[in-house]
Amino acid sequence: MKILTVDDNRPSLELMTYLLRAFGHDVTPFNSSGSALEAAISGDYDLIVADVRMPDMDGFEFIRRYKREAASPAPVIAVTAHAMVGDKERMLAAGFDGYIPKPIDPQSIKAEIDEMLTELSHNGASVLIVDNTTVNLELLDRTLTPFGYRVVRARSVREAESKLETERPSLILCDLHMPGGDAFELLQHVKADSRLQDIPVLVMSSSVWQTADKQRALELGAKKFILRPIEPQALVNEVRDAIGG
Repeated sequence: MKILTVDDNRPSLELMTYLLRAFGHDVTPFNSSGSALEAAISGDYDLIVADVRMPDMDGFEFIRRYKREAASPAPVIAVTAHAMVGDKERMLAAGFDGYIPKPIDPQSIKAEIDEMLTELSHNGASVLIVDNTTVNLELLDRTLTPFGYRVVRARSVREAESKLETERPSLILCDLHMPGGDAFELLQHVKADSRLQDIPVLVMSSSVWQTADKQRALELGAKKFILRPIEPQALVNEVRDAIGG
């Protein structure tokens, strides 16, 4: 497995790198989060292990930018020396896929990472979210990622169509009205492609309820028409049901 590690504390970085290499992984270490971010975005890694407290860019900024800018982000495990009650939930809510407290225990680190990777592989359905609004993209990403979904972002129908040339997500979650193209157009594109037509598409709308919009979306093949605002857990349930169904 190809793994990127980043930690400004050199002894911690060397220990993590040594242990992961001892387990047979191909590890690339960085002691600067800025350099690590550039490599993570442009590289092809299976896993990223990132310290949370770093001087040039902390782990929260790192994960936010990485998940936003990487075309197909890999799972990211957070490592922090200041373990407190609620830290794990905070890390997952921020977008991390797992959490390891310091000091690192060489006897248990392999089992911890293996367990996280096993869990991620079981839950690793991918969701293409299509929305031209950054706030909506962030909210959807932070809602779905803690539940093990790999989120791929697109800011327009054109960008979504481009990503679908190489990606085959488990589900598409698309805003109804966007500049330069709408969910109806994306639905037509998906359902006309034999490689994509079985992917469930959920259409979301934050405008006043329009029966005609719902009817047209369903006729074009949408799995469901969802009205915003929606509670995060309710959205996760909709996504889970659509993929499971």
